[in-house]
Amino acid sequence: MLSVKVVVFGVGLLLGSLATAAAQDPAQSLALIDDLEFKIEVGQHERLSKRRSKDGTTLSAFASDGCSGNLSTGWELVSRSLPAVAKHHGDKPPWEACCVAHDRLYHEGGAANLDAKGSFAARRAADEQLRQCVIKTGEERLDALSADYNLSRDEVSRIYRTIADVMYRAVRFGGGPCTGLSWRWGFGWPQCD
Repeated sequence: MLSVKVVVFGVGLLLGSLATAAAQDPAQSLALIDDLEFKIEVGQHERLSKRRSKDGTTLSAFASDGCSGNLSTGWELVSRSLPAVAKHHGDKPPWEACCVAHDRLYHEGGAANLDAKGSFAARRAADEQLRQCVIKTGEERLDALSADYNLSRDEVSRIYRTIADVMYRAVRFGGGPCTGLSWRWGFGWPQCD
């Protein structure tokens, strides 16, 4: 079994290589990341497809935790402790509706007849929809947040784009199918065999 140090070194080397490629050609680096993600996930998407097609398998009723990873729960705690957060942003993340829409897509795990490649593409599209929804939420709040925080519209926009990018990378990293996690792609289906 590989030691944690070897794995961390390997991931660091990979990320360094991707960063170098991104600096030289951002489109090429995105293609490399997509290819790597697909190679890592393809087997999981195949397992999900098999699980979904098993006799007697049914989709559970939809339920959402808002923004996963305890983001919604944490936000509620912070807004109760810091009234200024609640005043400016409410007691739930301003983009929570984006998370619930994303959860709906993850619950179903794409159309029933998708092969592994189609399931992967559907998941990536769902994650991109989440990113764009968070950015749009920020765009809708530009004037109010600019005034409240004495920031330029561009600064507020950059903050929301950063939040959206971090959320996108988090769901890309931790949302694959057949992981046993409650927020996995296809979480409405029974866990994969």
